[in-house]
Amino acid sequence: MSYWNRETCQPTSHEGPISKEARILALCDPSDAYNKPLYDGPLPEGSKLLAIGSTLADFDKESIINQNPNVIFVSHPKAREPLVELLNKFPSVEWVHTRSAGIDFIASKGLFSSPVQLTNAKGMFSSTLAEYCMMVCSYYAKDLPRLMRQKNEANWEQYPVLEIRGSTLGVVGFGDIGRASAKLAKAYGMKVLGLKRSIPESFSDPYCDEIYGMTGLIELVQKSDYILVATPLTEQTQGLISKEVLAHCKKTAVLINVGRGPIIDEEALIEALANGNIKGAGLDVMTVEPLPKTSPLWHLDNCLISPHNMDMTVSFMRESTEFFISENLPRFVRGIELLNPVNKSAGY
Repeated sequence: MSYWNRETCQPTSHEGPISKEARILALCDPSDAYNKPLYDGPLPEGSKLLAIGSTLADFDKESIINQNPNVIFVSHPKAREPLVELLNKFPSVEWVHTRSAGIDFIASKGLFSSPVQLTNAKGMFSSTLAEYCMMVCSYYAKDLPRLMRQKNEANWEQYPVLEIRGSTLGVVGFGDIGRASAKLAKAYGMKVLGLKRSIPESFSDPYCDEIYGMTGLIELVQKSDYILVATPLTEQTQGLISKEVLAHCKKTAVLINVGRGPIIDEEALIEALANGNIKGAGLDVMTVEPLPKTSPLWHLDNCLISPHNMDMTVSFMRESTEFFISENLPRFVRGIELLNPVNKSAGY
């Protein structure tokens, strides 16, 4: 299996005969500017966009049905039910591609039990999320909140800061995002502990000092000064960072979440932050989004909140659409193995 990474992979030159057409349905917001390369074209030889819409009704037209769509491109945030409806309506669909790396917003029994191949945008968003991870580490190590308070007060008062070098980053979910974060952490002089669902016998990585299976989670958090949650959301990872796990963290630990909100027991996290059982948190994802105004997280000084936008650069979102167009579409029409296959049984 082959996976794309925007930092290390080079654009592919696709040659060879076209073996089939790609007849595409875009399950997207028609006004989504990031999808303009798909909407406006040009598309690769053998490919054509049949329709754009967000509900089954947008595609349930004789002119579309008669063309037997075989590809669905997904970027609409409320695509779960419409996607299953489209798969039922169009049994000709062979391949579904999502513009995001996470697939929790389309995950369903209907999708996972279907014979379609599923691919995603893994490798497109890793570098900016890795930068966010290190920003959170620096935010707490250098006590940025205090710096800002003192600036507002015109208060020239020196205070000791922490050195990131020599500290330990524990990565829960040592995949593409986790590894990109580990790479930067190593540049800072950190020790890196990784956790993976399945570990190849020959596992070796220059950016990971120790690797754990899922049973090693408690040991990993006990040893870590900063804990990055970068695992996808599945039935197995929902609530993975539980009250028990948080109780084993160092009181000086900082928890960083770039995976999905429900991976952390949010009520237990609020309690741990409020009681000083951990030092702080940096959250780019929440259990409920947008984060309700009534959430105690807003009022905790030791919780850095970003509105799930730390991977939302203009170029990355557009590049994600362009990856579908320039890398996977040419493969599909030539019958070549697609990049970024998703294991539907594992959920990522």
